[in-house]
Amino acid sequence: MLAAVLSGLLVSLLLVPLGKVMRGPYSVLISILPLALFIYFLSYVPGIYAGETYSVSYSWVPSLGLNLDFYLDGLSLLFTLLITGIGTLIFLYASAYLEGHPFLDRFYGYLSLFMAAMLGMVLSDNILLLFIFWELTSISSYFLIGFNNNQSASRKSALVALGITGGGGYLLLAGLILAGNLSGTFSIQEMVNSSSAIKDHALYGLILLFVFAGAFTKSAQFPFHFWLPGAMKAPTPVSAYLHSATMVKAGIFLLARMFPVLGGTIEWSTTLMIVGGFTMVYAAYHALFKTDLKGILAYTTISALGILVFLIGMGTEASLLAASVFILVHALYKATLFLVTGIIDHETGTRDVTKLSGLRKVMMPVAIAALLAALSSAGVPLTLGFVGKDLIYEATLNQPETWAVILTGLALLTNIFLVCGGFFAGIQPFSGPLPESYSKLGLPSPKLWVPPLILGLLGLIFGLFPAWVDAGLLLPAAQSIANTAIDAPLKIWHGFNLVLLLSVITIVAGTTLYILFRPSNAKAAFIRRFDKLSTEYLFNSLNRIFVQLAAAYTTYWHNGYLRSYLFKILSFAAIIIAIKLIAMGIPPLDMELISPISVYEVVVTAILIAGVFLTILTPSRLTAVVGTSVIGYSICLLFILYSAPDLALTQFTIDTLTVVLFVLVLFRLPPFLKFANRPTKIRDTTLAVGFGAVVAITALHVLHEPVTKNITGFYGDNAYRLAKGKNVVNVILVDFRGLDTMFEIVVLSIAAIGVYSLLKLRIKPSDKE
Repeated sequence: MLAAVLSGLLVSLLLVPLGKVMRGPYSVLISILPLALFIYFLSYVPGIYAGETYSVSYSWVPSLGLNLDFYLDGLSLLFTLLITGIGTLIFLYASAYLEGHPFLDRFYGYLSLFMAAMLGMVLSDNILLLFIFWELTSISSYFLIGFNNNQSASRKSALVALGITGGGGYLLLAGLILAGNLSGTFSIQEMVNSSSAIKDHALYGLILLFVFAGAFTKSAQFPFHFWLPGAMKAPTPVSAYLHSATMVKAGIFLLARMFPVLGGTIEWSTTLMIVGGFTMVYAAYHALFKTDLKGILAYTTISALGILVFLIGMGTEASLLAASVFILVHALYKATLFLVTGIIDHETGTRDVTKLSGLRKVMMPVAIAALLAALSSAGVPLTLGFVGKDLIYEATLNQPETWAVILTGLALLTNIFLVCGGFFAGIQPFSGPLPESYSKLGLPSPKLWVPPLILGLLGLIFGLFPAWVDAGLLLPAAQSIANTAIDAPLKIWHGFNLVLLLSVITIVAGTTLYILFRPSNAKAAFIRRFDKLSTEYLFNSLNRIFVQLAAAYTTYWHNGYLRSYLFKILSFAAIIIAIKLIAMGIPPLDMELISPISVYEVVVTAILIAGVFLTILTPSRLTAVVGTSVIGYSICLLFILYSAPDLALTQFTIDTLTVVLFVLVLFRLPPFLKFANRPTKIRDTTLAVGFGAVVAITALHVLHEPVTKNITGFYGDNAYRLAKGKNVVNVILVDFRGLDTMFEIVVLSIAAIGVYSLLKLRIKPSDKE
């Protein structure tokens, strides 16, 4: 499993040197990667069907409790097959949709990285490892959403998505760490055994809050839903992949995976049912007013995610089975509709549903795919969507009597809206007369229409033969969520009952609404009048306030003047140390602790002081440079007098290099600034004297502290024995402080990359102006 996860990372890295090859006709070959992974994970279906689970573990950073622990059960298998199966079709589709794009190789690099991150997340058994992949999906999706980075709207959408999901990820990390500490393990499977201890703890509510924040932001639940419609600025293959089967389902996966650990309480159920229930109705209603096909699909996606949260919140075996089935149902029909939308946009140049009609006459296979997806979305019999909607109604009807009426009513209303929205996206562009402007259109490349047709047919085939995905895929997924056996095989026909009646009402009412209520620009303008009441407007207002505060803060604290930075840094240090010294008290001066002062020290100190006054009083820059060199060399002499030749050599080298550099650029430096008026001089003098006094008193405290050799002895005894190094200083830096050194290397590497980028930067003359 580790190789499967790392393969996507490796391919994304290989696209750097092999990018030119992937921009041409060979770009279709990269589809082999997700196809091979799909076949690999498909081979686990028999074992999962037999009730087996698979786990592997690799030691990574055991001291931090972070290991490469991977676990494959029914839930993770369902997601891996969606990620790789739909991913294969997306990779194939993109080779035609973005054919000739100058950055096609970059696109495939981002997409491979994202696929690897999703696979790593759904396979992780260690919560810290899960979080690492969780954040990697946010970062890679940022590049995918903002792929058209020459458009300001794309850049903004990517930043909003990263900001919302990244903020939720920050809180999620806190929740996962708290849960891990309370359970005494970071393994999800082991945490299940400590579920009671977590739920009974006083911090359980806080853990839920943090975990919900991560899940709700990632899966676009109200009030964080607005980032998903904005993400539609991404190329269609990105929208189809991220918003049907992968990124937005990450929050759903998290809730499902953590259900055995955190679920089953009133706090869990109430919160998820309220948030999911409101989100599904709110988003489905708003989808009716959108005229852009991607906008319709975005809001119906948010509604579908709300349904999944709603079902997981109910927490019954029926609702968890319904959630498992609906994950597959939604992924199939929504990916199809997104890909069809991309074809329409690619061929006609518009996604405005009010301008589209009759396209079946010029692209019949695309129309068939869209029709099948729309029918599955509506839950028409003989499609998998019909099975999924029946299960949703069964789950709501199995609730206590009063709640059953309310919850079923919410589900019915949502599904009616979704039927209408699905018909807007899947039927309206292909029905009616063909406009004259589209009469010359033809069927696009098979690489564009074959993927959605496959997905549409799968929704029909699985609806006709649900046993093909029942015991080997969907039931094991539901059992993994519930952490118990579920014996409820999927059926096409349950007889004449209330569930069937609700399904008929859903289809009839949704179709009637589709006929009577058509989207228009006037209706879209009407709904936009309420934008000031939306959470997006609130978040944008808060963002503007934050930017203003950040600008004011930056203007004051980071004004670009070195003298200002030095003053603030030294003032802060002096105040903090002074407060501590006042609390400790000034120690008495014990002359026995002070070594005798030699004439050499007096002479060197006098020269040092003279150099200081020379530097600050001279009007000549060259003289000031000479004065600073005198100060530096005087310090070198003091180091030598106090038996520190290594420090003296370091000081000598740095001081000499600094003086040489100053002299080399002396004539290119601006003249002395005459900014120091009398109040400024008094202020700076006060700070200098105060800081010097603080340092002097600190030195007195150090003299009175007893000298301990424990640390010295430890390093001396263990430097060679543990680290195999004779130079103790080097051993401390490289081994005993290895993590610190690693981050220093990372910082230097980032700086080197930045310098290299600047050197390779080619700016147009117009840009320079």
